[in-house]
Amino acid sequence: MRNILRLLPVVFFVLLPCGSSAQTAGSGRTASLADPAAEGCGQADPETLSLSASQNSQSSHGFDLANVDRTVKPCDDFYQFAAGGWMKNNPIPPAYSQWGSFNILRNRNEDALHQILDEASKDKSAAPGSNWQKIGDFYASCMDEPTIEAAGIKPLDSEFRRIAAIHDTASLEAEIARLQLQGVNAAFGFGSEVDFKDSTKRIAGVSQGGLGLPERDYYTRDDDKSKEIREAYIRHVKNMFKLLGDDEAASVDETKAVLAIETSLAKGSTGQVDLRDPDKNYHMTAVARLGELTPHFTWPDFFKEMGAPDFSTIDVGQPEFFKQFDADLASFPLADWKAYLRWQLVNYVAGALPAKFVDEDFDFSGRVLAGTKELLPRWRRCVEATDRQLGEALGQYYVQRNFPPEAKVKATAMVKNVIAALRADLSTLDWMSPATRAKAIEKLDSMEVKVGYPDKWRDYSEFKVDRAAYVENARRGNEYANAYDIAKIGKAMDRGEWVMTPPTVDAYSRASMNDITFPAGILQPPFFDPNRDDAMNYGGMGAVIGHELTHGFDDQGAKFDAQGNLVNWFTPEDLKNFQDRGNCIAKQFDGYEVEPGLHTNGKLVEGESIADFGGLTIAYAALQKALEGKAAPAPVDGFTAEQRFFLGWAQIWESNIRIELSRMYVNVNPHPVARFRVNGPLSNMPAFAKAFQCSTKTPMVRAEAERCRIW
Repeated sequence: MRNILRLLPVVFFVLLPCGSSAQTAGSGRTASLADPAAEGCGQADPETLSLSASQNSQSSHGFDLANVDRTVKPCDDFYQFAAGGWMKNNPIPPAYSQWGSFNILRNRNEDALHQILDEASKDKSAAPGSNWQKIGDFYASCMDEPTIEAAGIKPLDSEFRRIAAIHDTASLEAEIARLQLQGVNAAFGFGSEVDFKDSTKRIAGVSQGGLGLPERDYYTRDDDKSKEIREAYIRHVKNMFKLLGDDEAASVDETKAVLAIETSLAKGSTGQVDLRDPDKNYHMTAVARLGELTPHFTWPDFFKEMGAPDFSTIDVGQPEFFKQFDADLASFPLADWKAYLRWQLVNYVAGALPAKFVDEDFDFSGRVLAGTKELLPRWRRCVEATDRQLGEALGQYYVQRNFPPEAKVKATAMVKNVIAALRADLSTLDWMSPATRAKAIEKLDSMEVKVGYPDKWRDYSEFKVDRAAYVENARRGNEYANAYDIAKIGKAMDRGEWVMTPPTVDAYSRASMNDITFPAGILQPPFFDPNRDDAMNYGGMGAVIGHELTHGFDDQGAKFDAQGNLVNWFTPEDLKNFQDRGNCIAKQFDGYEVEPGLHTNGKLVEGESIADFGGLTIAYAALQKALEGKAAPAPVDGFTAEQRFFLGWAQIWESNIRIELSRMYVNVNPHPVARFRVNGPLSNMPAFAKAFQCSTKTPMVRAEAERCRIW
C-alpha cells in the first residue's frame, strides 16, 4: 500500500525498481540490486536493437572482445576499457533513458511473457476464474485501445463526483482513504510493514507521500535545471486538468492549488539520505495518541474506511511530515484539496486512459524527467502491467518455460559458495572483535536464501478480471493488492512471501527479514549461465549474490540482528570502526561527478556501494576457492581467469545513459551510475590491481592512505 506504482508505466522513472513491488531501501526495509533505470520502463522493439554478444554470439567464456575499448588502458578507466566498445555500438534506443545489460535481459524476459500472454488472451476456453483466464483477460483489456478510447474518462466519473461532493474534513478524509485503496498517492501512505523491533509481526504503518515530483527537493531547489523542471511540471498539471474538460482559467487555479499543497507537503518531508536510516523512520505510537500529532485528522474513521483490522499501535514513519500534513488540512481550503485529489487520481491512472492522457503523461514523465524520446510499444507496457498486477500468476508460466530445475540447482550452489566465502571473511576481519564476529556469523548463518520463485504461489481468487475497459481491471487489481496488504496487520510474518515477481531482472535483501532473493528473471545470461566459464559467472551473478549478502552488513543492514530486529549488535569500538569504513566509501563517491559541478551524493549511495564492494570482494574469494587445487585456467583471448572475473562485473553494468536520468540519479537514486559502480569498488581492490598489473600511480588504484577497506 505504501508503494506507489503507475497503472501502466510510460515513464522511465519510479521511486522503486520499475516492475517490482519492493519497498524503498530508504526505510531499511528492502534493498535491491538494480537502479530505477536498470529495469527500463520504456523499451523499443528488440528487432530494431543491437543485442550484446552474450545474446547473439555467445562464446564459451561469455565475453565479446568487441565490447573492449583498446584506446583506454584498464588501469586508467576500467569501465571504459571493458564496456567502451559496447557503448559505442549500442546507442540508446529512442524509447529508453538508459540502455544496458539489465534492459536487454528484461527485453528478452518480456518477449517470453508476451508469448505467454498472447496465447492466454486468444484462448476462448480458459476456465473462468483461473490464472490463465485472468492474465489473458487483463492483457487483452490493456491492449484493447478502441474500448479504452470509447470509454474515455467515464470509468472515473463516479470518483470525480465523490471528490466534488467533499464538503468537510470528514468527507475529505474518507476520499483520501478511498483513493489510497485504489493505489493513488493521496497525501500519505498507509499499509502493513514488518515491526522493526519484533520481526515476527506485521504492524500498521503510515509514511510520507503525496508528491507528484520525484522527491521533496524538486519543489525547493533554485538552480536553473530545477526551475525548468518545475515550470514543465506546472504546464503538465495544467494540461491534464484541461484534458479532463476544465477551461483555461479553472486549470490555472487548480494547478496553483496542487503546487501549493505539494510544496507544503514537500517542506515537511524527510530527505532521501535520512530516509535510509531505519532509526529515523521508526516511531511506534499508540493509536489513541495520534490525535496529538494530527488534531485535524480523525484516524479511527480513516482506518475504518480503509477496511483495516483493529490495532492499538502504529509506526509513524516521519512524524514531522504528519505535523505538516495536519497544518495543511487546517490551512488549505477544501476547493484546493479537491483540485489536489483530482490531480492525484488522473496522474495515477493516466497510463490506462485514452492516448491523449498517455501522451501528456509521457511528455513530462518520460521526456522532461528522464530524457526519453518516444513511448515504448503498447504491448510491452501491457506485459509490464500484467506482470505487476498478476505477477505470480504469470510467473508460474514463465518459470515452467524459462527456468528449468537444473538452473535452480546450479544457482543455489553458487549462492552457497559465496556464503561460505563471506563466512570465511567474517572469521578473519582484523577490525572486528570476537564478540561482534560471533553475532555477524550468527546473522549470516540465519540468513534465508530464496532462488527462482516462491514455494507457495499467491492466490488471486479475490481479484476479478474481465475484458471491460482496462482502467477498471487496473483499479480492481490495486484494490485487491491493497486489501491483501492491509489484512496482514496484526498477523504473524509470512517469511515465504516474495516482493518481486519471478521474471523480474533484479535481486533484493530484506534487513528486517534477514533474507536474500534472486528471481528467475535475473538468473539468465549475461548474469548467470550454468554452462559458462566460472570466472565470468562469479564476476557477474556471483558478485550480485555477494551484493545482496553484504546488504545484511551495510550501513542499514548492519543495524538489524540475526532475527531481523533493529538492535545494535556491535561493540562500541567495532561500531566506530565500521562507520569509519562506511564514511570512507561515502567520501570516495562524493568525489565522482555526473556532469561538471554535479557530484554523486556519497551518503545516499553509501549502502549500495558498500554492497557492491563487499559483493565483489566475496565473489572473488569464492572464485579462488572454486579454483583451489585445480590447474590454473588457461587465458581466454589473452585474459586470465582473474581478469575475466572483473570483465564479468563490468559486463553486467555496461550501459549508456541520458544526462536527464543521470541528474535524477543524483537526487533520488541510492545506486551510483554504472561507471562509478564498476570503477569505484575496483579502485579499492588490490586483487584488481594485481590482475591487471596496475601501478600505484594509475587512476584505478587509490592511494594507500585513501583506500577503503571493509571486507
